[in-house]
Amino acid sequence: MAEYNLPLPAMGESIAEATIIRWLKKEGDSIKKDDLLVEIATDKVDSEISSPVNGILKKKLFSPNEVAKVGNTIAILETEEKLKKIPVEDEKDETMEENKKRFYSPLVRTIAHKERVSFYELETIEGTGEKGRVTKKDILKYIQKNKMIRSKYSDIFLSCNNHKNNMVESEETVEMDRIRKITAEHMINSKNISAHVTSFVEADVTNIVKWREKMKDSFQKNTGEKLTLMSVFVECVVKAIKDLPMINISVNGTNIIKKRNIHIGLATALPNGNLIVPVIKHADSYNLGGLIKIINDLIKRAKSNQLKPEETQGGTYTISNIGSFGNLFGTPIIHQPQVAIMAIGLIQKKLSIIETPEGDFIGIRHKIYLSHSYDHRVIDGVLGGGFAKKVALYLEKFNCYTKI
Repeated sequence: MAEYNLPLPAMGESIAEATIIRWLKKEGDSIKKDDLLVEIATDKVDSEISSPVNGILKKKLFSPNEVAKVGNTIAILETEEKLKKIPVEDEKDETMEENKKRFYSPLVRTIAHKERVSFYELETIEGTGEKGRVTKKDILKYIQKNKMIRSKYSDIFLSCNNHKNNMVESEETVEMDRIRKITAEHMINSKNISAHVTSFVEADVTNIVKWREKMKDSFQKNTGEKLTLMSVFVECVVKAIKDLPMINISVNGTNIIKKRNIHIGLATALPNGNLIVPVIKHADSYNLGGLIKIINDLIKRAKSNQLKPEETQGGTYTISNIGSFGNLFGTPIIHQPQVAIMAIGLIQKKLSIIETPEGDFIGIRHKIYLSHSYDHRVIDGVLGGGFAKKVALYLEKFNCYTKI
């Protein structure tokens, strides 16, 4: 019998670890190739790992709620097949080097591991070393800052508990689930990292609404797909990014990283109230029909917890549809390490002044607010506000006779 070291596989750019949720097989169980062995969770999405071989689950090396790094052996399988043992540590180092956007010294990585600082968080720390590298001082400062934030909120909760006996017993304390804790941490980190500014623009989307009303029934009958307006919003955002590519960047220390690819994230509310951001990779390569199909697929699988980890990674710009909650506008928080995010508000019918060559007149139009939050460290109002206006202009120029 040969032993096979089952590693935690690479799951996409910047994912360096995962939490073991539960094992689906017991030690001693017979395993067939492609059988699901274990459920894992990254900081974005839950998924499963299947067996690449036939054999027996000899030993589990990680227990539920323990964190494994990419490349770590998480289980040993016994198999009759002749297999070479995977050099786990070498594979781990290669994976980490491939995924890293900048170098981290052994000391910094040791501190990060000890203090449970994820690779995603490391990427957001502003480095003061040579070429923007993160120094020991940088990571210790980051850790101390986060501890102070957590301590602040702990003091608030403690103060509330001290008054518990004076309150009517009509409250229930519910611990945040894992995704909510991670989301909360990311939101606080983003506010600490980026200087948030938000600009608002109103757009006339009457042509788009009329187009959808005219096309939706025949489109669904012919394709089986629901015709939503998000595809048009994504298309207009992509056009605006091509016109103003400095929106499609990230920041590393004092360096600005220009992104050649346009990967659009779609903030999606899950049935349990949590948030996930599936990503349309190379969004500029799709026509309108292609965008409709991929958006419907991503959102459907997001809500049924069927996304792959890599489908939530690599976004360069994010859109949030707050209009689906009946909201007019808002101040969305930037999804790090991106530098901007747009919220799409509720479409409303309004009395408006319509300008024509024959003169002005009043009519009923469908209007929408775009809320554009951007990082004032690298984006000023002329670009941040100008980008929002550019998207609005593309929306207003949409041809209601467009064929899909």
